[in-house]
Amino acid sequence: MAKIEVNAMSRPLQGTGASRRLRRTGKVPGIVYGGEQAAQNIELDHNSLFHQLKQEAFHASILSMNLDGKKDRVLLRDVQMHPWRQQVLHVDFQRVSANKKIHMKVPLHFINADIAPGVKTGGGIVSHVMNEIEISCLPDDLPEFVEVDLQHLELGHSVHLADVKLPQGVDSPQLVRGDDAVVATVQIPRALVEPEPEVAPAAEAVAVEGAPADAAATAPGAAPAAAGAKKEPEKKEGDKGAKK
Repeated sequence: MAKIEVNAMSRPLQGTGASRRLRRTGKVPGIVYGGEQAAQNIELDHNSLFHQLKQEAFHASILSMNLDGKKDRVLLRDVQMHPWRQQVLHVDFQRVSANKKIHMKVPLHFINADIAPGVKTGGGIVSHVMNEIEISCLPDDLPEFVEVDLQHLELGHSVHLADVKLPQGVDSPQLVRGDDAVVATVQIPRALVEPEPEVAPAAEAVAVEGAPADAAATAPGAAPAAAGAKKEPEKKEGDKGAKK
């Protein structure tokens, strides 16, 4: 694959104010560091960089930086974006040496998911636990991506780091540390496994036969008795206290 070229210029002015003024002119402040040279402040055209950042390969490839007429091999190391605008605020690049190993994260490309037994005959769905992998290699061995073949993945089984075939000259630091992490798995969707909860029928009020009822309370249009109201005693004929 042809190398991706990045055009940059030296940036003499530094500081927050200088960077803000630079952005208003359609430029992006940045820095390139590493190798045997000192770190150098740079500026790049915003529109060109913004479109290059949309390419997956731009994030995991050795780039050819044309800086003031001199070319360096660099890696994209960091990008700062505006919180809500489509604007690149700052970018970092690292110089690479042909004889020194680099550590990078590269994307994973999953293939043959449609013919995996767990999907084709088991009715499962593939879940990508990891979408990128950390690798270590010499710059010339850096792959743009790593393929994960799922053609033998059975229902309920997983693909681990040890199952991923890495290109020649490429190592997985995570696997070297003894962490054989899960990369992908195939399972039956939870909605098809878990039964729907049963809904209890609404309780119905049942009148107890023979229970005394307050006629005033049950009569249509009758106002309910106030809570805590005292019931006046009934007057009987012939009460001594009754006035004639």
